[in-house]
Amino acid sequence: DRDGANVSFDDGATLRVTGPWTPGDQLADMVVDGAPLILKVGKVSGGFRIRTRGADMVVHVRTPRQAELAQLMPVKVAPDTSKLLLCPMPGLVVKMHVEEGEEVQDGQALCTIEAMKMENILRAERKGTVSKVNASEGDSLAVDEVILEFE
Repeated sequence: DRDGANVSFDDGATLRVTGPWTPGDQLADMVVDGAPLILKVGKVSGGFRIRTRGADMVVHVRTPRQAELAQLMPVKVAPDTSKLLLCPMPGLVVKMHVEEGEEVQDGQALCTIEAMKMENILRAERKGTVSKVNASEGDSLAVDEVILEFE
C-alpha cells in the first residue's frame, strides 16, 4: 500500500514495514513494527541484496503465484569435489609430483601448473591416497578440469 508493506515469512510471522524507500535507493531508512532500521540495498536478479548489522540477505520479491511455483523448483545440489584436485586456472601441467596408488600427506606437492608465466604448486589439503591421475606433464588444462582423484 502507499504507506508501507506487510512482509510475510515462511514461518507465518508478519511484520509491518514503512519508510520513504523506493527501488533504486541504496540506503533504506525504515521503521519495522515501530523500531527504526537502516538497510543497505542492492539489486540482484529477482529481488534485492539487503545488508544490516552484519547480516547479508538475498530477498526475492514474488507474487503469491510466483512464490507457490518457486517452492516446486528442485534444489540444485553442488557436486562433491572433496576427493578431486581441480585445476584452479587455465594452464599447462609442468610436473606431476605423485603417481596412482601413492599416499600423500597434508601439504605435499601434487603437481605444478604454469599459468601466465608463473608456476603454481598445488598441494594436498589433507592426507589421502591417489586413486587416479587424469593429467600428465605437458597437458593444457581448463579451469575446474580434474587433475587427480583420491580414494
